[in-house]
Amino acid sequence: MTGTAGVLLAVTAVAAVIDWIAVRHEHRPVEYVFKPLTLVALTGTALALDPADPTVRTWFVVALVLSLVGDVFLMLPGDLFVPGLGSFLLAHVAYVVGLVLAGLDPLGVLAGLVVVGAALVVVGVPLVRGIRRTEPAMAPPVVAYMGVISAMVVCAVGTGHGLAIAGALLFFASDSLIGWGRFVKSHDWGRVAVMVTYHVGQTLLVLSLV
Repeated sequence: MTGTAGVLLAVTAVAAVIDWIAVRHEHRPVEYVFKPLTLVALTGTALALDPADPTVRTWFVVALVLSLVGDVFLMLPGDLFVPGLGSFLLAHVAYVVGLVLAGLDPLGVLAGLVVVGAALVVVGVPLVRGIRRTEPAMAPPVVAYMGVISAMVVCAVGTGHGLAIAGALLFFASDSLIGWGRFVKSHDWGRVAVMVTYHVGQTLLVLSLV
């Protein structure tokens, strides 16, 4: 890792922790600054790294920029859930491309399918039921999103890279928590858990580039 990447990674960590505190205490003005700043610093980290494969890094940077756009949509007042969902769907597509270019092992892909299948049974089925009960019009886009993020997890497991696998699973957990809180049952700690798993997951994906 380069010195610049290390500094930017430290900025990412500080901004993320401040954002988590702001989310926990519902300090929206602070959140409006540090939520996007975290992704800006993390994108800078990815750009400053000395990656194993520059092409993979390019696709990961595209995913980070799209995630930043999604963050802004989900952060702003009003219900911009669908534009945010669309931004993150495209981000996962970019991650899938990057992970495929990194190289997949067939047995790893098979293991990823097993992991994702189990997760969808435990989380996906009740989540879809909750959507159909509360906001049935949201079922098609959410199911499509679940398919794309599941593909991202499968590809991450297929790479056999520990950091990529952990990052993808945490990203999956974060998005599952968002869906659960909106469509099934909300919890006081829900938004904080979403942000912690999201930021750590994205950071691990970036570090897997080295």
